[in-house]
Amino acid sequence: MPTLVPAAARTMSLLELFAREKRELSNSDLARLMDLPESSCSDLLHTLHELGYLLRTARSRRFYPTARLLSVAREISSSDPLYAVASEASELLRDKTGETGLCGRVEGGVVKVLAFTEGRHPLRYMQNVGDKLSLHVSALGKAILALGTPEEAARQLRLKPLRKIAEGTIVDLAVLEAQVEQARAQGWIWVENEGGDGLSALAVGGYVGGEPMALSVAGPTDRLRQQREPFLAALQEVQALVFRPRNAKDPAAP
Repeated sequence: MPTLVPAAARTMSLLELFAREKRELSNSDLARLMDLPESSCSDLLHTLHELGYLLRTARSRRFYPTARLLSVAREISSSDPLYAVASEASELLRDKTGETGLCGRVEGGVVKVLAFTEGRHPLRYMQNVGDKLSLHVSALGKAILALGTPEEAARQLRLKPLRKIAEGTIVDLAVLEAQVEQARAQGWIWVENEGGDGLSALAVGGYVGGEPMALSVAGPTDRLRQQREPFLAALQEVQALVFRPRNAKDPAAP
């Protein structure tokens, strides 16, 4: 059974602390903010300084991250592993349900499709990777909004016009907020005829590497209605494999 490595958790906490404070910090500052003995904090800072991840000012002897961390992060993000995770998850959903599987995230008031695996039926939902969906009609988007606060959900929903797209489209902000709140309480969302007539979707949300994302099964309303319970079970199975548990505390948080 894997166990938490305290040194690794402390390292990530220290870097996140610099991101939050946005200033040079001394050993005593960091020890106090991280609730660590100064000797332990000093060893951690010395290690990161020797490896080139921290610089130290000549007079005040304060620390701050170097550009090396940014360089490493850019190299990693150039082949974003989120796309591999999203692709495998959408394929698993298709294999378990026969319907189209999708994975996406919210960006600036819209939903970006990170991965898409089309269903096996002749009549199936179609989408493309990179497409952007209207947040107020998207099961993916609402599942992601349900991960955050009601205030953040309302803010995101106000970023774009709430246009009527299909018979079931909701354009009343209060009704949308109530829908997201229901999804927050139950851990999943059902969207019917909102983004297209005769089209429905089930979705669940979660975190991958600290980033909120969602998984969805989409297809013809009649077919999804008949299979809603087993499809929800399949979504939750994949959710457990891909995402961290809802409300899980980040062990590296300062």
